[in-house]
Amino acid sequence: MAREKQPEAVAEAEATPERSYREQLCNLNGIAQPLASRKLTRKLYKCIKKAAKHKQIRRGVKEVQKFINKGEKGITVLAGDTLPIDVYCHIPIMCEERSLPYAYVPSKADLGAAAGSKRPTCVILLKPHEEYEEAYGECLQEVEALPLPL
Repeated sequence: MAREKQPEAVAEAEATPERSYREQLCNLNGIAQPLASRKLTRKLYKCIKKAAKHKQIRRGVKEVQKFINKGEKGITVLAGDTLPIDVYCHIPIMCEERSLPYAYVPSKADLGAAAGSKRPTCVILLKPHEEYEEAYGECLQEVEALPLPL
């Protein structure tokens, strides 16, 4: 009998939706500003998925930091639920110094999944590419319109 219940439990687990945007907002850290709206978050994830197919993303604090220092352009997307914040609190400052647009999304697990990874990631640099130019342009425009923290 136990074997009969296992497939049902697996099917139930797959049927349950991921945590909603509103539920994810409960886990944000203190520096997660400017935060992308639900709509912009979805657009960023879609753009990151397209960029990952064309190998046009930089993933992780060390790699993103290195390429920001080298002067690479793009949109920096940070996860708002990363703790401790000391891990990546210098990235927004680097972006502001180099006039790079950046935004926070609520979940590092979703950010990692959008990048095609099974592991969560706390920061991604999304580079422009002609294959997804329209989606990138929309994201860039909306991220630049977000108010910067004081």
